[in-house]
Amino acid sequence: MEPLDFIKLCVRRGKIYWTYHVNMRLHERYIPRTWILNSTDSYEIIEKYPEDKYLPSYLVYARHDRQIFHIHIALDENHDMVRIITTYKPSQDKWEVDGKTRRKP
Repeated sequence: MEPLDFIKLCVRRGKIYWTYHVNMRLHERYIPRTWILNSTDSYEIIEKYPEDKYLPSYLVYARHDRQIFHIHIALDENHDMVRIITTYKPSQDKWEVDGKTRRKP
């Protein structure tokens, strides 16, 4: 299964491990869990980290209404679930207006 399909399927089925880090960040960054859960149709992988520390992970672009946000998601295929590592709203000093392309330094 393609990584994006696996991510969407896990989120839709609620097969999610919410890391301590994301639980801390959701509140302070004003991103409700419902945005992550209800925006799967807008998910796009914008960066891949196949050699990440513990599991292969992906930076996912998402939209809820007009709000753009990113979700860093690790794939735990052995346990048939994803791990939400963090989420944030992309800043315009680091990301292009499309919210998908990093600005060049």
